[in-house]
Amino acid sequence: MARAGLTTDRVVAAAAELADEVGFDQITLSALARRFGVKDASLYAHVQGVRDLRTRLALFAGAELIEAIAAAVAGRAGKDALAAFAGAYREYAHRHPGRYAATQIRIDQALVADSPALRRTAEITYGMLRAYGLAEPDLTDAVRLLRSTFHGYCVLEAAGGFGAPRDVQLSWDRTVEALHRTLEHWPRQEETGEKGTGENGPAEQRTEKTHD
Repeated sequence: MARAGLTTDRVVAAAAELADEVGFDQITLSALARRFGVKDASLYAHVQGVRDLRTRLALFAGAELIEAIAAAVAGRAGKDALAAFAGAYREYAHRHPGRYAATQIRIDQALVADSPALRRTAEITYGMLRAYGLAEPDLTDAVRLLRSTFHGYCVLEAAGGFGAPRDVQLSWDRTVEALHRTLEHWPRQEETGEKGTGENGPAEQRTEKTHD
């Protein structure tokens, strides 16, 4: 029987808080049970196991992230939208390191298809890039460029990987400017003669693990 007061939503929200405190990789049912002052078995009425918990946490964090991005880009287009998107992404990664790590795990395709948040991620990301005149397969290629750039920068920054005296914010601003110019002058498929992959773009943000 489920313990009074515990719900799946409460369990996942607590896991999100714990992930930011101790790291996503340290999330276990035992650690979460101690947080609630219950036995591990009490949590099985709400999650099927640690894998299910981490998947639910990834979906929870993904929804939070896209809500932050959506609010930032609302009413913006072009470079302003790109800068707002990038800024919201980086701020979330800084503020919620454990939750951000959760957004990087592979998720089953069926769950991706059923997730309104992940569909919204695709809509917002593709909508921003279509403003640059991009279509498939260039859209997927551009998504991968943006995601690898944002993710790589955030991970290196969090790890103290930038040792030069140059201010990291100034470098970030220049990076966004460089991405904007690249998107404006994107080498179209018809110019390169390459064939597109036909992949599903930002939905791969949770499925490819999602890096190639």
